[in-house]
Amino acid sequence: MAEARISAYLPPHIDPTKAPIAFGERALPKLNEELKSPDLTTRQRSLMALCDLVHDSEYVYQVVHLGFMNSLKTLLYDEDSTVRQKTTEVFHIMAGHNIGREGILKSDLIIPLSHLLNDPVDIVRRNLHQTLEMLSELRAGATALVDAGLIAQLVSKLESEHDEIQELILETLHFCLQADASQALNAGAVPILKGKLSHPLVGIRRKAACALLEICVPLEGKESVCKAEVVPIFVQLLEDEDAEVRANAAGALMFTTITTQGKYAALHSGAIPKLLALVKDSHSKVRLNCIKALTTLSETPEGRKVLLPDVNLIQECLSDSNEAVSRAAAIAVQVIQWKP
Repeated sequence: MAEARISAYLPPHIDPTKAPIAFGERALPKLNEELKSPDLTTRQRSLMALCDLVHDSEYVYQVVHLGFMNSLKTLLYDEDSTVRQKTTEVFHIMAGHNIGREGILKSDLIIPLSHLLNDPVDIVRRNLHQTLEMLSELRAGATALVDAGLIAQLVSKLESEHDEIQELILETLHFCLQADASQALNAGAVPILKGKLSHPLVGIRRKAACALLEICVPLEGKESVCKAEVVPIFVQLLEDEDAEVRANAAGALMFTTITTQGKYAALHSGAIPKLLALVKDSHSKVRLNCIKALTTLSETPEGRKVLLPDVNLIQECLSDSNEAVSRAAAIAVQVIQWKP
């Protein structure tokens, strides 16, 4: 499916070849001075040069330790959109290095960065969300985003942002939900994510299902998913053409059906036949999550009664090449065949 792409083209007068770099040890300190220049063109060209330098982790280390972070923090509030674009691009590139992520977190830049969530320029927001996504990959980064109270804002942006940025937000939420799901639940994330499960773009469906899987881990998340009637949609997604979508939907069912309410919601949605159809799926993650979901469903008398005639399908998985799948199959067979 065709989709709009956010352009990163710069104004024609910004030429990176005209950004002079001082020689030797003076190079970065001089560049830092130029970032503070009252002259707009000087700031723009200095940022262009810095963007090139921070691809090298050695320069990232120096940027973190030579006082650049305060200069860059100030430039996040610059009136010029090109300055904000290149500043966020510097952070995005730096966040690709571990030393850069740690430097951003230690410099307390989460709140200043969040100032740009409502920036009018698309590319600025895209750079921002790429930075936040990379920060969230660190446990400390995900915790910092949660502690800064940004989850509610990220959830709300799912209803207004471009598809490209929505994917980045969903990926960020995936990691933040592992740290704490309560903020997302309080922000009404479940109904919003529910709507994304039917999105035409597979990347958004995949990541929305993944985020809901994380929401289903705590008890309040399971209850919220059942209340919002998301379980029938999880069952529908078991037939999605994308393996990750199927795996995430099965994983969400696996967690949700731990509760009695979740079990019966899945049973009434016809989950068992669709889960059984996937125990031979070519992707091991799909097979594993489906077998585990079937195990929890077989804990009900109704589920066990439906599964008993087809227990041989799961027994065939005992010889699965994936050890986790074969181990899960053995547990499932034991639960299905249990007699009081």
